Amino acid sequence: MPPYPNLVSDSTLVQDTIDLLTCSGGRAAASEIVDAVFKLSHIDDELAGLLVADLIRNDRRFKLDNNTVELLKDDSYSRLLKELDFVVVDVEATGAKTPPNRLIELGAYRIRGGYIVDKFVSLVNPEIPIPRFVASLTGISNEMVKRAPVFADLAPQWLDFVSDSVLVAHNAPFDTSFLNHEISRVYPGHRMVNPHLCTVRLSRRALPKLLNHRLETIASHFSIPIVSRHRAFSDALATAEIFILLLTELEQTHGIKDLASARNFQFPELESAIL
Repeated sequence: MPPYPNLVSDSTLVQDTIDLLTCSGGRAAASEIVDAVFKLSHIDDELAGLLVADLIRNDRRFKLDNNTVELLKDDSYSRLLKELDFVVVDVEATGAKTPPNRLIELGAYRIRGGYIVDKFVSLVNPEIPIPRFVASLTGISNEMVKRAPVFADLAPQWLDFVSDSVLVAHNAPFDTSFLNHEISRVYPGHRMVNPHLCTVRLSRRALPKLLNHRLETIASHFSIPIVSRHRAFSDALATAEIFILLLTELEQTHGIKDLASARNFQFPELESAIL
């Protein structure tokens, strides 16, 4: 697998290892992991170290030293929002669920220092027919995507473009799940590890008086035009412009300055539980 640092294993064994390390103060012997995660008892330290090394290979979240595994702290959450790069993304797909649906368009804009500095826009050949309803909604036809690249051809450029930035989307779980579904087809068993923020959730907290928090409603509130609704290149651009204004709102009105605070701001139910 190419060494993209923002790809990590999607294995349940890896997640079980993370859970174990979290409950163990961030460190555990390889033999403990093999016993608890692999369900293998009485394995000598050397073999345990080899098994765990193979499990966490190329995963930046772990460090293995002298048969002791450490869960490394993700410092990105403590960084100031003004210091971070954000990639605001929107996807269009053949349907609402994965699988079996596939991407038909990917649009993304990089934000740095409060400005859009780069973009990644492409139609995607889904390798399956586009339903009539989706074609009517998006304006993207089977003819338009016939000569477009398949996602496997776009994946390396996409992962390079995203790099270690924070992903942002309007209804982020939808877009990130589709992207990770496509990525898992190209790099089986892997997903993007980038933290992400959702402009739906952020706007619900920051702009509670709006009638609803659909993209077009928020765009209208900020007088931001959407050139072609339900086209990824256009919706992503509008979302990026909205997000830039939301960043100012978060800092000036709510005192949100770092990524951890912005992430927690999205989930008032978690804040209430902590309090």
